Amino acid sequence: MLKLREALLRFEPACEQEARDKQVMLWALDNQPAPLTRDNPLAHFTASSWIVNPDFTKALMVHHNIYNTWAWTGGHNDGEEYPLAVALREAKEETGAGFIEPVSEEIYSVEILPVPSHVKRGAFVSAHVHMNVTYLLRAEEGQSFHRKADENSGVKWFPLDQAADNKDEPFMAVIYKKLNGKLDKYRKN
Repeated sequence: MLKLREALLRFEPACEQEARDKQVMLWALDNQPAPLTRDNPLAHFTASSWIVNPDFTKALMVHHNIYNTWAWTGGHNDGEEYPLAVALREAKEETGAGFIEPVSEEIYSVEILPVPSHVKRGAFVSAHVHMNVTYLLRAEEGQSFHRKADENSGVKWFPLDQAADNKDEPFMAVIYKKLNGKLDKYRKN
């Protein structure tokens, strides 16, 4: 498992957005105070997962309590230097899955995401950005899943086109479509 800097350096961007975001993330690691923790209230690192079934036709999503929409899994690094460990932990916690594995240990995608101000667990959180690395994970459809009540209200498989059709957060629909478009590299012919 790679530490964040090494994982970012090895990541090969697939588009201009990823190339620029990778550059900004590496700059933030060198120049921002506490970028791996929420002690930096303006920008900090997170890790997310695009969880697919073994034949790459569906994505597993959770209904996010704060944003009130179906979303990928993920969370804050909170000091953790190994983003894949964060992505796996959050995926298991948020879905209740007994078995989730990386399709690859390499970063799948990078995104700098705006987070609007909100209230979390009774405390106001100012608007900020998440410097997010995404991993491609795989889970079996037949296993049982359960929600994490303090974070989401459901766990559900979606066909890939429906998973990317996020009308509540149009900017996330663009990200999810990008993630789906990158799957061809992993599908068996």
